[in-house]
Amino acid sequence: MTIPPLRTVDDLATVDLTDPQTFLDVDVPDMWRRFRKEQPVHRHRATERGPAFWVISAYDDVVTLYRDNKRFTSEQGNVLATLLQGADSASRKMLAVTDGARHRDIRNLMLRSFSPRALEPVVAGVHRRTRALIAEALAHGELDFVTDVADHIPINTIGDLMDVPQEDREQLVAWNTRTLSRHSADDSETEEWLARNEILLYFSDLAARRRRHPGDDVISALATATVDGEPLTEGEIVFNCYSLILGGDESSRMSSVGGLIALAEHPEQWRALKAGEVSVDSATEEVLRWTTPAMHFGRTALVDVPLRERTIKAGEVVSLWNSSANFDETAFTDPDVFDLARTPNKHVAFGHGPHFCLGAFLGRVHVNAMLDALRTQVAGIRLEGPPRRLFSNFVKGYSGLPVALTAERAAEGSAA
Repeated sequence: MTIPPLRTVDDLATVDLTDPQTFLDVDVPDMWRRFRKEQPVHRHRATERGPAFWVISAYDDVVTLYRDNKRFTSEQGNVLATLLQGADSASRKMLAVTDGARHRDIRNLMLRSFSPRALEPVVAGVHRRTRALIAEALAHGELDFVTDVADHIPINTIGDLMDVPQEDREQLVAWNTRTLSRHSADDSETEEWLARNEILLYFSDLAARRRRHPGDDVISALATATVDGEPLTEGEIVFNCYSLILGGDESSRMSSVGGLIALAEHPEQWRALKAGEVSVDSATEEVLRWTTPAMHFGRTALVDVPLRERTIKAGEVVSLWNSSANFDETAFTDPDVFDLARTPNKHVAFGHGPHFCLGAFLGRVHVNAMLDALRTQVAGIRLEGPPRRLFSNFVKGYSGLPVALTAERAAEGSAA
């Protein structure tokens, strides 16, 4: 596999973190090492995509700001794409961009469907579906791991929880990918906006049907719920359905794909997983840290906030970079080493604090099931070409990954 060399950054002031191309062309780990060492609280210049904003790259600072829901708000957006536009149309409707008592009440309502206890019957189904997909992949030998395997697992789990008709799920995956990223620079931002609207319209129609004929699914729970005696608004129902698809599908898919790449590139770790020298649980946490699909989240300062030797002014946008924090030398021993036995592993792949990802348990289940299926069913992994990266400054992910998988012999596979 021939991969073009990545560009090192000479001057941090020239880096444009609003441009998705930066994350394809630049040596990103080296860039973040320099930010953490030289400018952990960095004032990013204004660009054609929006005004100046703050870049927070050190683990301790990122965690501190995630916890601080008194001096920072999510209600003007939680990713740069919306924050730099000054507002998010889902503000005070979608859980991720709602704060205060309303956030607490709706989060508690949704947690009933996403607690480990409620998801117990789902976990077995995730493992069963994943094993079947890997078995089918092994029958083909050579395949695209993204489109043939990873695309089919999280969407079907969250689809089951939401009772999304089977025939609609492939389309939802396609729309979902475009709302968070593009396949290349040739795709337009208009397509992202259109895909988002398609998802919202889809769930508006589905929620209306569930309101008339509720079932046991999450959409029915939202459509028929009350908070302080009042039903949720149409916007709250639709945007939170959108959020579930967004978070429940994308991060799990990209962690599974990135995890497979890491196993192929680190054969000693693959052997350790196969031999049972590391647990699938610790391997899951390391894959999540290593891949960190959601590269950043953002906040807006409500008041002036001193941080290190700088002052973030009220109204200014702050970006918290998980993809840097998860490789911070002060928080992780040898962070640039892929170590499936790593413990402790207090990564921030799912964020932190009051807005910690609602679907974190489910995300872990998906990655865990994938690693377990690979460990027990696959003898060898070979990358057949370079992975095709998504064009995004938010999602670190892939639109394609050609691989060849070889199967364990039947006796060994059944005993593993």
